[in-house]
Amino acid sequence: MEMPRQSHASPIKDRRADSLGDFKYLPDEVICAILDYLTPPDLARLACVSRENLPNKYIEFCRKPLQFDGFSSPFLYRRLYRCHTTLDGFSFDDGNVGRKKNISAEQFRREYDGIKPVLLNGLADTWPARSTWTIDQLVSKYGDVAFKISSSLKFSMKFKDYVSYMKQQHDEDPLYIFDDKFGESAPGLLKDYTVPQIFTEDFFDVLEKDRRPPFQWLVIGPARSGASWHVDPALTSTWNTLLCGRKRWALYPPGTVPLGVTVNVDDDDGDISVDSPSSLQVYGSYIPGPVFYLLVLVTFAESFFACVQWWLDFYPLLANENKPIECTQLPGETIFVPSGWWHCVLNLETTIAVTQNFVNCRNFEFVCLDMAPGYCHRGVCRAGLLALDEDSLEIIEKNMANGKGNFKYSDLTKKKKNVRILRSQESENGKETADGSYGLWEHDFSYDINYLAMFRNSELDHFSSPWNLDNSIGPQDLREWLSKLWLGNPGMREMIWKGACLALNADRWLDCVGKICFFHNLPFPNENAKFPVGTGSNPVYVMDEYVVKIFAEGGPQSSIFDLGTELEFYSTLCEVNSPLKNHIPNVLASGILHMENGSYKIDPWDGKTVPDVIRNITMLPENGTGDAFPFGVRSKKLFKYRKIVSTEYGADSSEEPSIILLPYLITNRCKGKIYAKLRAATKPSYVALSFSNSALSDFEQNKEVSLANSMDMEFISNESYIPVECKIFVRTLIQEKKNASSRLSDRGGSIPRTLIEKVEAYLPDDLMKLLFIYEENGKKKIGKPWSWIHKDIMDDNIYMECKSCSNGIPAPTTNGSVNGHSNGGDAKSWCPSYILDFSNLSVGDSIYDLVPLHLDVFRGNSTLLKQFLKSYKLPLTRKKTKQGSMRVSDDKFGRLSYHAMCYCILHDENALGSLFKVWKELRTAESWEEVELKVWGELNDYEGFP
Repeated sequence: MEMPRQSHASPIKDRRADSLGDFKYLPDEVICAILDYLTPPDLARLACVSRENLPNKYIEFCRKPLQFDGFSSPFLYRRLYRCHTTLDGFSFDDGNVGRKKNISAEQFRREYDGIKPVLLNGLADTWPARSTWTIDQLVSKYGDVAFKISSSLKFSMKFKDYVSYMKQQHDEDPLYIFDDKFGESAPGLLKDYTVPQIFTEDFFDVLEKDRRPPFQWLVIGPARSGASWHVDPALTSTWNTLLCGRKRWALYPPGTVPLGVTVNVDDDDGDISVDSPSSLQVYGSYIPGPVFYLLVLVTFAESFFACVQWWLDFYPLLANENKPIECTQLPGETIFVPSGWWHCVLNLETTIAVTQNFVNCRNFEFVCLDMAPGYCHRGVCRAGLLALDEDSLEIIEKNMANGKGNFKYSDLTKKKKNVRILRSQESENGKETADGSYGLWEHDFSYDINYLAMFRNSELDHFSSPWNLDNSIGPQDLREWLSKLWLGNPGMREMIWKGACLALNADRWLDCVGKICFFHNLPFPNENAKFPVGTGSNPVYVMDEYVVKIFAEGGPQSSIFDLGTELEFYSTLCEVNSPLKNHIPNVLASGILHMENGSYKIDPWDGKTVPDVIRNITMLPENGTGDAFPFGVRSKKLFKYRKIVSTEYGADSSEEPSIILLPYLITNRCKGKIYAKLRAATKPSYVALSFSNSALSDFEQNKEVSLANSMDMEFISNESYIPVECKIFVRTLIQEKKNASSRLSDRGGSIPRTLIEKVEAYLPDDLMKLLFIYEENGKKKIGKPWSWIHKDIMDDNIYMECKSCSNGIPAPTTNGSVNGHSNGGDAKSWCPSYILDFSNLSVGDSIYDLVPLHLDVFRGNSTLLKQFLKSYKLPLTRKKTKQGSMRVSDDKFGRLSYHAMCYCILHDENALGSLFKVWKELRTAESWEEVELKVWGELNDYEGFP
């Protein structure tokens, strides 16, 4: 770039100190990092307070370049250079990735799959996309279609607008179309290509479309755009077919972290983050430039960590033996990147591509290992032995020397969470040979599943450990996925079982179930029943006539209360002769599996005593409460309340016991089919769920509340008319409200950023108002009838039976099909028969129960919600008083929809994630009121009991 000459006659004063004030002490890099967090309006306001007195002719600075003497910044110049540099120096192609044409599936499996990258020709020759995917043709056909842009801002842009942007931009990090939902917005594009035959094996295909992780992307970008260094999610493999333009690829084998890249592994939940320079960056010499400071900052603020660094900044520093495996991909070529390989992509010109990730036999076990709880194995998979400290390496070498194939994870310690590649490779980088292959240098570890499994923490439990949020699949979906693979692929069961043991500790849980069945003289699970079922948070095993549920969620203390609560609820239904008792499974046995002197033992437990095995657990229920079930719902609420308080004030009063305690429950197997599995084939009219039946309510009113003397709730309210259960319920909501915006941001997903920023203002300052407090005859009362609530009723907690309707009365049918269900013949009517899982039972507002019911069971169907309310007449509010409707101090609290929306936001499960999956149109909502009325508006016409 040509720069103006500087006169040597008169020195130019450096204006930086006078212009920046106290900011002069910060380097340009830090100032840009700070400004990167400001919005464009804030940047404009900042520019207006600059100390520079600009001449009038510079007022219209947007129309002409501004110049003045006395300012220069090597940092800003380098960024300006990256915006205008050409890529001619990277157009060569003497790389060392082999090229193959018309490769057979057998040759691909033998030489490349799971082994090394390769460029394949001929796979896309018959695709319509090969000739129709050009910028002009796509604009003509899909110009008004909005595609997702790869950016931290998470937004979409019409394709015609994006093309206009591409032609005019000189951004440091050009915007890049990277859309995993392009098949929904432009389904015609899916017809323009087919998955190459050698890549058709994809184990994620067994999941429903809305349950499987993102796997296919439309990728379009201009020159200088690209992807910085990364390993594909969950260690999946990928293929990428280029239809237009040229791409420059750089790759390193697994465990060989590229120069300049830092791998961060969270030692709490195992989340992976990669700090990587972008594709292009240059170390420029000091060259003064006539750049108006704030204008440059405004231009660059959105791209501080641009995708244009690595090739200019780090690549030239590498010795030949340390350079990556690299190639230039041409139109029509498909590149294969094996599981775990680091890769970086630079577009040399405008490119159009389609790419898909997949799981097959070669990478299945690696994918399962990557989803196991913990962090050490995830670091080693990506950074090799650099992820370990010297003590851990010494332990590993000692164990391997002694021939040990495994060791206790607790013997390993990790002193560093940041992993950098600092030392050079020792052997020479192999060049391409005559057969198109290349030699791989030695790297930090052998990419062998048995070796990598040594770094997995086998002591961590899949059901109670924090889930890695950067995983592309959730824990329930993982279990469903493995179960479907197990049932559908009998010939692959050895491999699937090994993967399930890595991801789920499947062997450990099966061993526990075997001991429980042996103790109670029950048959051992058969081959098809070796996997835990359901989407709940505890391992559940379903056999011919029995169901074994092991309580593991939350650790030993929480699980004891979970079983105690469930046993109390079952007993209470029988005690008050509730009709609901006919819709729950029969309890056959219950107890506690625990480790004693190195072996498992079982103590039967009915929930009404305090067994010796748990007397040494901290925070036992207080003596003298009078509860028949010392670990029942009241004690559980007290336990959880104390955990909230101890967490809030930094107290560590909830230390888990060192012994292994696994409470369990055995029930009979309910007849019928789980509603979750019937959803696609049936539309039930309602669900038989009601905890507020009169018998149970009468029982609640006559049962003594024993928590009042053991809790200090004055800081919420000392009003005597408010029951203690109400205060605890509100106290929990208060805790959930704290840092609500950051909590929702961490959950990510489809929750609109605009709404996250407004959530604090939407939620009430005084959550006690959600109790619907009103005055009648001069006395304050609560307008919400308090009842027992399920809290997390979902579609896999409900069993359905097939009925045929006669005069409106359901009656069983016999047509030779299982439970009356068949794929042909007359349509059948399915009605609810059983409700499961009461371990999370609580006392609270009935509206809270509507959140999972409406979002998960009804999937937002307002007709089903209306029918449900009409059928069961849930008393969401008190009856009208003689004086008329109840008065509330604020109009929004008079809307039941507002109450339900607040509970959605504050729900301890990710209710909002489900909400925005059901109502995709609300992802562009500008206010919570808009979401509230769309989802819950039906409640505003509901009056409870007539």
